[in-house]
Amino acid sequence: MTTTTSSAADTASQVPDDGRVATILRPLGRPSWRWLVAVAVAGVGLAWFLQAWVFQLQHGLVVTNLGDWGYAGGVPWGFYVGSFIWWVGIAHGGIIVSAAVRLFRMEAFAPVARLAELLTLAALANAGLYIVLHLGRPERVVTSILPNLPQTLQTSPLAWDVVVITLYFVLTATYLTLTIRADLARSAGRLPRVFRPIYRLLLVGHRPGERPKAERMAWWLALGLIILAPFFLHGGVIPWLFALLPGQPGWFGPVQGPAFLAAALASALGAVMLLAYVFRRVYRWEQLIDEQVFRGLSRWVGLFALIFLWLQLQKLVTGLAMAPEATTAAATAMATTPTYWVALGLLAAAVAHTGYQMLAPARFHLGRTVAFAVLPLVAILLEKTLFVVEGLMYPAFDLYDGVPGSYTPSWVELSSMVGAMSIVALFLLIAVKAVPVIELDHDQQEVA
Repeated sequence: MTTTTSSAADTASQVPDDGRVATILRPLGRPSWRWLVAVAVAGVGLAWFLQAWVFQLQHGLVVTNLGDWGYAGGVPWGFYVGSFIWWVGIAHGGIIVSAAVRLFRMEAFAPVARLAELLTLAALANAGLYIVLHLGRPERVVTSILPNLPQTLQTSPLAWDVVVITLYFVLTATYLTLTIRADLARSAGRLPRVFRPIYRLLLVGHRPGERPKAERMAWWLALGLIILAPFFLHGGVIPWLFALLPGQPGWFGPVQGPAFLAAALASALGAVMLLAYVFRRVYRWEQLIDEQVFRGLSRWVGLFALIFLWLQLQKLVTGLAMAPEATTAAATAMATTPTYWVALGLLAAAVAHTGYQMLAPARFHLGRTVAFAVLPLVAILLEKTLFVVEGLMYPAFDLYDGVPGSYTPSWVELSSMVGAMSIVALFLLIAVKAVPVIELDHDQQEVA
């Protein structure tokens, strides 16, 4: 399958194939001072996170504002679990973009497909990181989770999460490897020498005529990923972690599956748009990633943000209108929290901007479109953290007297997001120097 976009095809006379390939491979050259500065900034962010994590390891989870249920009114889940949901959603939505390009021949979005794949790997790594952070001690992964996994998998949705995230990471890495081998082989003479050991590993067994077979394998993997993600992962297993708990009326119910999926897709597409915009500006890829890519993606962002808002309306109506007492308490708490309405307001702004641009396409502005597409990213992080915390604060049972507790993320918890963003930045900065982040045009013969 050819993954050139319709816009790239339109400008073929202006950008010959050799010129197009050279433009895509240009970032693989010697690092610029801007690249080095970006690496340094991301490294400082990662160092800040690591010192905060060491502080947590030295003193325990007491340095967070997490706590046990009891007279202190604490909650055992907070920003860590909310961020875990957020990163998993970005990962699932990111790979859906790439899989849809291959399965449904949505070639208008082909220029950002590999960026979405790379974002998926980084986001899944961060999701795993947040599980480790929340455990308190990293060694508990091998002393508690893995030895008991066969037993807990039958009863614990959290164990399901560990398994499906691992499975998803393996499938995504395999998918990326299959789609990148031909590009590495074709551009072998123009790749940086420092990464040669990695290239040899990725090209093990490569043959010049393997591309049709690799494409078939990638197609079936894309089919598996696009079925697995919406129906069983962020539309199934992840929300089941909450939706199967009737003792938590703020979580319980079938609406969580579609709500989680809509949130994941809105935030993931916003993240893909942001990445595409940054790469377009930095590497002057206006002819490779044209405005039509952003127009199309922004409409999908608006659609999924609208669906999420509609599902929130369903939760509010069913929770406030003659609901059971515990459900009413949870819904009232949600409806009276300013952070919740800030999140919904950001989503509503993204939807409104999408509608405006559809009604007045001549008023399209790329920078403004990307800025509004980023709003769901912030909104979903706020909403998911609040969702986790308030779901614990208002259970259907009352073991302890007194008012519900309060929770605000500590500096240690907030530092984890600095580290997670730095990990994504470092991963992409290294990736752009190692591999083509836009799939090459394979109309020409592969290089042996």
